[in-house]
Amino acid sequence: VQLQASGGGVVQAGDSLRLSCVVSGFALDDYAIGWFRQAPGKGREGVSYIDTTNNTPYYSTSVKGRFTISKDAAKNIVYLDMNNLKPEDTALYYCAADRLSWATVERFIMNSFIYWGRGTLVTVSS
Repeated sequence: VQLQASGGGVVQAGDSLRLSCVVSGFALDDYAIGWFRQAPGKGREGVSYIDTTNNTPYYSTSVKGRFTISKDAAKNIVYLDMNNLKPEDTALYYCAADRLSWATVERFIMNSFIYWGRGTLVTVSS
């Protein structure tokens, strides 16, 4: 099982970026694929996840309305479109996967998804 995040970069406040998470080793069905981030000197936090069985998204309050998560099942890729970026969005962004269950929301909030990839760095300058 591998997850590979990419698409990070250095942008200015108000700009947009698209992050991609390529998933290999399993099909997206029955999994939640999530995006998490860790800012310098801070703990890791959940940003968004998608229930791949019905495409239902979940967003943290800090990004709701600015970020959109989506998937391309044919390519086994999950995207995170980030608009109106702010300096406080600066962080190392990770994608992760977990089997869907009644506890998915709690596991997302607790950053306890099972499979993790390496991060991609997003830097937003003011």
